[in-house]
Amino acid sequence: MPDDARARQRTGTGLGLLLALVLGAVLLTALPEDEDREGACRARTVASWAADRDLTGEFARYGDDASRADDWTGGDGTHSVRLPDGRVLWLFSDTYLGQVYRPPNPAGESYAWRDTTAPLVRNSAVVMDDGRLQRTLPAPLFADPAPGQWRWPVAARVEPRSPGSSEQVVRVVLWTRTTGTYPWIYGVPTATEVATLSLPDLRLEGIVRVLDQQRVQDPAQRVLFGTTALADDGDWTYVFGGDDARAAAQPASKAYVARVPRGRLADPGAWRYWDGERWTIPSLMKPVLGDGGRKGVGSAFTVARDGGTYVLFTMAAGAEGLTTITSYWACSPTGPWHGPGKGFSPPLPEQRAGVAAYNPQLHPTVSRGRLVLSYDVNWLDANGGVAAQANLSRNVSLYRPRFVTLRLGPG
Repeated sequence: MPDDARARQRTGTGLGLLLALVLGAVLLTALPEDEDREGACRARTVASWAADRDLTGEFARYGDDASRADDWTGGDGTHSVRLPDGRVLWLFSDTYLGQVYRPPNPAGESYAWRDTTAPLVRNSAVVMDDGRLQRTLPAPLFADPAPGQWRWPVAARVEPRSPGSSEQVVRVVLWTRTTGTYPWIYGVPTATEVATLSLPDLRLEGIVRVLDQQRVQDPAQRVLFGTTALADDGDWTYVFGGDDARAAAQPASKAYVARVPRGRLADPGAWRYWDGERWTIPSLMKPVLGDGGRKGVGSAFTVARDGGTYVLFTMAAGAEGLTTITSYWACSPTGPWHGPGKGFSPPLPEQRAGVAAYNPQLHPTVSRGRLVLSYDVNWLDANGGVAAQANLSRNVSLYRPRFVTLRLGPG
């Protein structure tokens, strides 16, 4: 308070104090948040990163273990969820099972390999305990919904069986896709579903359809939710999704967001979708990120909260999206999202020609004070996967998650 105001207060005149309090309130409302205050929203980007060889090596160890012939040897679509008893459930989309053989492979190369007849299933789940991968659940965990369709698991969360219940279950968001022709060689987006797994035995109890997209005529505009799910400090879970524009040769896809009350992920009627102003019905939803050009997301992306800031990681737009991870930041799940920030290119296998990185995903389940991000690696194949499967079999290390640790800094 200025000296003259204090003087007026000492004389018994309350007007100066009143004016000062009003002015202070106005200033507090108008000034931007103090960036040093805990929980404040501020620009964030990747300040540094390093390869996490321990986690990457653990998946290599487990995948190369020849003691069982019915377990995971490689997969993509890497997601994870920590269970109440401390175990971590790792979820994968397309997964190789079967035997892995020591090098050299049949071509005489120094790669561990699998036979081209090795089983390939659409999804799998692997249990980790105390940092070690222990067992693969019977695969596929989520059966095909119909001929020519399959389910890919994405985000998963532990939540009450119903709001207020003391019993907990695992909810797994699923993408349903249908066989298609070029450019939909990885399937036509069809629906978002939610599966319920019991605890602690991880038994599948049921699957409900949350959002059916079959009536959307253009497959590139169909939106599937669950690439990442984030609980806030209150009563909501925010579930992010994206359209399939990138599959149709667009530079980037658009990101969308829905929110669901905690404990109701498996209740289709509880989902609400952001339309630019309010939470509403799915037919009115609008993207929160993406301009059809250099701004947007890849086929999958991930979101973390750093204090009061939301940070989104995705593959970069355009050709860089085969090698480079970039980020955006916002003060709310609905945006506005700022970026893209400066990207970084994580390590690819030595056999670089023909391989690409994709599907960056954060794993708070194993972070322990660090920001841990996985990314998948695959062989590029525009012909529906024949060449890819041959190359992934002659070198099994190509089709496994890799991990980096990140440090965020001012944007």
